Amino acid sequence: MDDRIDDDDKDKESLAGLSSLPPHRKAHSYSQQLRGTSTHKRHHQVRKHSLDDSRISNNIDSFYDSDSDDDFFPHSSTNPAADEYIEGGGNSDDSSQYQPLQEFIGSGGGTGIFKAPIRAAVHPGRPPCLELRPHPLRETQVGKFLRNIACTETQLWAGQESGVRVWELQNGYEPGCGLGGKVRRGDEDAAPFYESADTSPTLCLAVDNANRLVWSGHKDGKIRSWKMDQQFSTPFKEGLSWQAHRGPVLAMVISSYGDLWSGSEGGVIKIWPWESVEKSLSLSPEERHMAALLVERSFIDLRSQVTVNGVCSISSQEVKCLLSDHVRARVWCAGPLSFSLWDARTKDLLKVFNIDGQAENRVDMSSVQQDQAVEDEMKRSRNAIMGAADAVRRVATKGAGAFVEDTKRTEALVQTSDGMIWSGCTNGLLVQWDGSGTRLQDFNRHPCAVQCFCTFGTRIYVGYVSGIIQILDLEGNIIAGWVAHNSPMIKLAVGNVNVFSLATHGGIRGWNIASPGSVDNIIRSELAGKELIYTRRHNIRILIGTWNVGQGRASQDSLLSWLGSIVSDVGIVVVGLQEVEMGAGFLAMSAAKETVGLEGSAMGQWWLDTIGKALEEGKAFERMGSRQLAGLLISLWVRKNLRKHVGDIDAGAVPCGFGRAIGNKGGVGLRIRVYDRIMCFVNCHLAAHLEAVNRRNADFDHIYRNMVFSRSNNAAAGVSTAVHMLRGTNAMGVNSEEPKPELSEADMVVFFGDFNYRLFGISYDEARDFVSQRCFDWLREKDQLRAEMKAGKVFQGMREALIKFPPTYKFERHQAGLGGYDSGEKKRIPAWCDRIIYRDTRSAPVSECNLDCPVVSSILQYDACMDVTDSDHKPVRCKFNVKISHADRSIRRKEFGQIMTSNEISRSILEELSYVPESAVSPDNIVLQNQETSLLLITNRSAKDKAVYKITCEGQSIVKNDGQAPDYSPRGAFGFPRWLEVTPAAGIIKPEQNVEVSIRHEDPHTSEESVDGIPQNWWSEDTRDKEVILVVHVQGSSSIQTCSQKIHLRHCFTAKTARIDSKSNSARRNQVRGSSLLVVDAAPSALKGLANLKGHQDLKNLHRPW
Repeated sequence: MDDRIDDDDKDKESLAGLSSLPPHRKAHSYSQQLRGTSTHKRHHQVRKHSLDDSRISNNIDSFYDSDSDDDFFPHSSTNPAADEYIEGGGNSDDSSQYQPLQEFIGSGGGTGIFKAPIRAAVHPGRPPCLELRPHPLRETQVGKFLRNIACTETQLWAGQESGVRVWELQNGYEPGCGLGGKVRRGDEDAAPFYESADTSPTLCLAVDNANRLVWSGHKDGKIRSWKMDQQFSTPFKEGLSWQAHRGPVLAMVISSYGDLWSGSEGGVIKIWPWESVEKSLSLSPEERHMAALLVERSFIDLRSQVTVNGVCSISSQEVKCLLSDHVRARVWCAGPLSFSLWDARTKDLLKVFNIDGQAENRVDMSSVQQDQAVEDEMKRSRNAIMGAADAVRRVATKGAGAFVEDTKRTEALVQTSDGMIWSGCTNGLLVQWDGSGTRLQDFNRHPCAVQCFCTFGTRIYVGYVSGIIQILDLEGNIIAGWVAHNSPMIKLAVGNVNVFSLATHGGIRGWNIASPGSVDNIIRSELAGKELIYTRRHNIRILIGTWNVGQGRASQDSLLSWLGSIVSDVGIVVVGLQEVEMGAGFLAMSAAKETVGLEGSAMGQWWLDTIGKALEEGKAFERMGSRQLAGLLISLWVRKNLRKHVGDIDAGAVPCGFGRAIGNKGGVGLRIRVYDRIMCFVNCHLAAHLEAVNRRNADFDHIYRNMVFSRSNNAAAGVSTAVHMLRGTNAMGVNSEEPKPELSEADMVVFFGDFNYRLFGISYDEARDFVSQRCFDWLREKDQLRAEMKAGKVFQGMREALIKFPPTYKFERHQAGLGGYDSGEKKRIPAWCDRIIYRDTRSAPVSECNLDCPVVSSILQYDACMDVTDSDHKPVRCKFNVKISHADRSIRRKEFGQIMTSNEISRSILEELSYVPESAVSPDNIVLQNQETSLLLITNRSAKDKAVYKITCEGQSIVKNDGQAPDYSPRGAFGFPRWLEVTPAAGIIKPEQNVEVSIRHEDPHTSEESVDGIPQNWWSEDTRDKEVILVVHVQGSSSIQTCSQKIHLRHCFTAKTARIDSKSNSARRNQVRGSSLLVVDAAPSALKGLANLKGHQDLKNLHRPW
């Protein structure tokens, strides 16, 4: 180790400016007293430095008296041989020979970031939830990742990379199919669902409850329809579909007039008029091609409409979100850095403004008018420049954070019940806008990026990249918040009595609308009481190996001696190497590659292949992942029969050498999920030199706090779900407590490597003398690492087995036996540099393995391979017996459903959520002539609760004179006919207040759209008299029930006036403008126009499609 760049002589330059004095420690003075004691008890004999193996007893245990050390704790686990089954092991017949070793526990582990994570049968920090689809292992989801969800009245639809799937919410509590069931791996615990035939990846969804359809937008540019009410089977087929865009369909929305709007790359926005969609839907399956062609040719290209002489008024950036403003009949289009506001009826552009609310005048050139050859050349140049800029950005962002533009990008839009628009940004900022695009105020409630919104009543649900859900009121105040998922949230949707959240790993959870509330404690208590029903226990063995290979290569015999000889009963093998490759040139190149996301080397690959051979890779084990940082290399293998329970592998690296930028020192880590428990393994190489104790402590602290896991290039296939998230940040506010590193959230953490802690207060001759007599109990009193752990300065709260093997550093290469310790000029004092230390979920020395303490480990073997001579370090290995408790998520969901459907719980929830304020609507019949206006009065009679209302159109019919019953046909999403303007069509009514809604006839021909110069007025309504049914939906501020009242509206183009209840429309308009008491006291004929809406009458589900 002396002749390498990072060792004692070469590292002095990197330590310049640091104090060379060891820190003051109480342990140092204690060692002096111990030395005096040892003079009387140990040194009365004259000893020779004869360290030949023949002089050393094979029974190492006989040289240690455990009673003399009160810092070691007997392990709580029983003999592993008593367990029913050792999972993952190829041969566990020899398990009876292992007894758990005694352990030393470091101080300082009960507080702060070093405290073991809280675990329970039911999570105490968040409301109990419906796990509709429990978190699947990422490796099982390749090609099937979920990317979007949307809810109908009774279903939850999800868009995935190969189509769509649907859950019937009434079956949401049913158990899954289990392993070996009819579903693909990863969905064994999910509630029963149906899957579509394979399609291009689904990027967005839109629900049309009026026509019982779900629309999906896809990466191949197609829009597809799916029937809600079909008899589902897997796979089910699509309905109407057509090629909508050349690029991917990134966003869709159905406007207040039933038209389907879609957005794509380049700022392209298209409208698909409802009339053409309706016509295509009416065609038979045999006319499928004609139906698609009919819709494809009907589109309105808004970008072309606002492009004049090659100058476009709107941004050319991709369309991020589309939002229908139902209150004012407008459509919002959001790009990453700008907005455009459109009239949903006329399709006119109303306003273009940036994320700061400032109006913009766009001068984007139309790409169609540019020469293709020039455009291609510019694209190539741009790609080259952007590639170089991106590399620079990655370097810059490590120290300075992301560019300002990126932190302000818009990620989500939502409209609240009071008509305001809210946008969420990548810097966590929430911005409130009014309906005309004026920026009102902003809020910073969480430091992480906003990913999604949804609303219910007067509540706003916000989903963050940190996995946190927050509930806000309409003023932006936080009502509640909790960590909903351990990975970024990408979509929220309201369905039935739940708010469903989708995380990037594909898990879907449903949060009851009543949460957080008193009902949570009832459910949590009852569900926890059934813990034994759904608890499952497993027992696996993990082998950890660490070796500083000193830039050398090992023989196959050495690897077999180190690893291959003891893996017969092991399920998981983790190997950490240090100094795989060193040298100034290699370190510089490695650092440069890291900045552009590259890692690994030819030497590293050689080691992976060679270790794989020793482990019989392909036959017994499968390599799941690896990570290399300069000379550090970590790799992980899983036995094949355990593979289906292990996944979600992520990797991380933290350099600690030369300004915390070079990887000659530092750590590399792998994170995996085993039986739904998180385990992290970190291979470290800490600062060298006897006196550099403080630097080593600081290196560990730096690694622990900054290890961030993401998908490695060498990890198993999948999508990275890791984000540097502030786990400890309180969901109820910003920076209210110390951010928690990712390692602190793991159920088990193992640190191993060349920690470089030495023996202090002892000479070379004394150390060799102690080693010759196997007096390891005395040598441990001189161990810097143990002293620092005892003082709580490093590896806080972590455990290490009793060391019963000789120091592993420093040896002459290829010299067998313990006589190979460094005998050169420098005479390095032997030291236990190479160590393996861990933490599990125990908060006390003795704990039983259950859902409150789900991972309990014991060490069965901890030794060094002293016969291996390929390096100046000896390889060290440690075999763990790990007991894991986890919940059978399918069974727990079934138990959760039984609790939720019990009478007591149901009554408790309904009492809180079924209240609807008493309201009145007048009149219930309206007649409009030409461009006349009428007023609709909605009154909230409640004295305590706000009323939330929304008006939709159930359908339109042509007035027939032959006595036939009218045939009402709804437009998309219960949209209004084009000739009708209803404002405001939604809003909030304060207690004992009312609102006037204007209902006006508009000329449908004010805007003449055209395609390729051909007028497109063929879909406009004719001049025959028409009737529509308007529906007023009223609910409370937090009610899952609504009351609905129908309003019959007739429009007459003729001069004659239709009679309704013998009153003219003008007289009724005057009546409405009077006091609401006049309506109540009116004649019986007028009372027909008054609808008393009470919470116990005609209750309908919230998603009686609004």
